[in-house]
Amino acid sequence: MTDTARLLAFYLPQFHPIPENDAWWGKGFTEWTNTARAKPLFPGHVQPHVPADLGFYDLRVAETRQAQADLAAAYGISGFCYYHYWFAGRRLLERPFNEVLASGKPDFPFCLCWANETWTGVWHGAPNRILIEQTYPGEDDHRAHFNSLLPAFQDPRHVRIDGKPLFIIYKPEKVPDVRAVTALWRRLAGEAGLEGLYLAGTSAVASWRPQDHGFDAKIDLPLVNARDWVSRRDPLRWLRQRIEIMLGRPKIHAYADIMRSYVQRPIADYEAWPCVTHAFDNTPRSGRNGVVLQGSSPAVFREILQAAIHRLRDQPPEHRLVFLKSWNEWAEGNHLEPDLRDGLAWLEAVRDVAGGTGSGSGTGSDSGTP
Repeated sequence: MTDTARLLAFYLPQFHPIPENDAWWGKGFTEWTNTARAKPLFPGHVQPHVPADLGFYDLRVAETRQAQADLAAAYGISGFCYYHYWFAGRRLLERPFNEVLASGKPDFPFCLCWANETWTGVWHGAPNRILIEQTYPGEDDHRAHFNSLLPAFQDPRHVRIDGKPLFIIYKPEKVPDVRAVTALWRRLAGEAGLEGLYLAGTSAVASWRPQDHGFDAKIDLPLVNARDWVSRRDPLRWLRQRIEIMLGRPKIHAYADIMRSYVQRPIADYEAWPCVTHAFDNTPRSGRNGVVLQGSSPAVFREILQAAIHRLRDQPPEHRLVFLKSWNEWAEGNHLEPDLRDGLAWLEAVRDVAGGTGSGSGTGSDSGTP
């Protein structure tokens, strides 16, 4: 078997204003608001991150969405995994993907991930402030949710595995009676003429096994927020971290240590897809309560990505998926999109492993629709 895989990058749509964010955070709030006002919190802390090639874009602009897809395809990324928000029939941040779906552009593969979390003020130091609660009213709501997704599932650009559209639930363990929900959705997919659904969960719960809950696969997440990761492996580093916190600094972890440990874990006895993080720093959102992965570099990221792909070498080609976190989570310092400091270096690391033209002028169709 060769070391190849489809690389799908998580994609955040919060780069256009919506009335809800205007009310909660002030007129014109987008992800750029936190990104631009970030400040360094310790010596050597690189903030703010300033976008380069694509600028401070607005995702209501079709040309921006096309430029993103062109750039991703040129550097070997196979598709975007758009975060999708559904709150008992209420959708938020849906406009960019709705326009992608309605227009047929960009011609670039996609799938959806239901980010089924309650929105709170945690990013802004107000974790007890509920903005909109994630609830699960019952079967009628699950039917309505499926029906809202059906046009996306039917789109020829949708990522498929064994002919089935891929759908991801971010926290499947939060969905009540989730086996009944997955069974309902599979039945509705058949009734709609689909070959079925391929369902994956991104649970960070180590004991969560997809087959026990009606899912086909699990997307393994690197536990970058696991406080006891450090204490179990290096008591001295844990002590240093406590001192950093006392000094008013965010939690700092070594990128190479965490990510190398992540890709060296035993291979699971179920279908598990790696999720590779190239960098992480959510202090633009959370300030001194944030988490920083320090010491990331394109060279180490390239090594981690190659190791993640290698883990899938014995899987059938259609089942070799690696998720990249993320395409554009700028307020988490977690963006493959170029900035003024690193330019295209992260994308060049992807290209070195996955291939691509590297010219930035590719098209969605060049990448090959799965």
